[in-house]
Amino acid sequence: MVMPTVAVLAGGLSHERDVSLRSGRRLSAALREQGLTVEEWDTDAGLLDRLRSERPDAAVVALHGGQGENGSVQTVLEMLKVPYVGTSSRGCRRAWDKPTAKAVLSAAGYATPDWVVLPHSTFRELGAQGVLDAIVDHLGLPLILKPDQGGSALGAQVVRDAAELPAAMVGCFAYGDTVLAERLVEGVEVAVAVVERDGEPEALPAVEIVPESGVYDYTSRYTAGLTDFFAPARLPEPSAKAVGELAVAAHKLLGLRDISRTDAIVTADGTVQFLEVNSSPGLTETSTVPMAIETAGTSLGAVFADLVARAIRRSA
Repeated sequence: MVMPTVAVLAGGLSHERDVSLRSGRRLSAALREQGLTVEEWDTDAGLLDRLRSERPDAAVVALHGGQGENGSVQTVLEMLKVPYVGTSSRGCRRAWDKPTAKAVLSAAGYATPDWVVLPHSTFRELGAQGVLDAIVDHLGLPLILKPDQGGSALGAQVVRDAAELPAAMVGCFAYGDTVLAERLVEGVEVAVAVVERDGEPEALPAVEIVPESGVYDYTSRYTAGLTDFFAPARLPEPSAKAVGELAVAAHKLLGLRDISRTDAIVTADGTVQFLEVNSSPGLTETSTVPMAIETAGTSLGAVFADLVARAIRRSA
């Protein structure tokens, strides 16, 4: 049997390039252990020519941020009819925009922290201080500010005092032109991976996240030792079931495919609050998806080798 040749697309030019390269290297090694022929491709101006000339049997999108998650690279793969693992371009666009994802889940009856979304132009045209005061009056404190698009918690800022808000807003705008201001909900933070098996999405065991700093920011995510992870999460059975149901619902409602990761908070009263969803989750040594896969009793390579085979069959 001839094993397929797989191109793992990683790198790119987003703020999350380094994380993507780490994910790509780990995934490539895992797929090689399954006997697949794997090539690691950086995503640059030569991608289209290379896809046409070398044409892999399948591609795996291991890009984080920017073109890897907003549907751009997926659109290129679809136009060139290259089978690939991951969510379609349309699903990526829905998941990439955090307010859109929150609105979809909220409309379906799932809890999510109250929020407002404002572009930089609003602060410039209406007066920054007045807008900031209105945000605090509407949502209260504490808040978390984050770019409306993007991942890895880049630009995310926790605000517990109104005096911190102007600087936090400036820091957030460094990563995007629009800010999502969200009421900060305290509780057990979890990440829930969803993997499709036989065409049906299945939630893997939730991973509990306990950052040393109290905030699961970029440094806490990707620096070994700064965050404690518990897989499975230390949740009562009803809460563990509820977070799994939420993750599967997010996967279906947003039109995701193959694999995704939903982030949520379980409050003290057991309420599960949806935060966001990721259509191209990290696969680094400190990422939660590989932890969930191992807790489920399988391996990163086995899961993705199956997804590669499914992508090829889907194309055929």
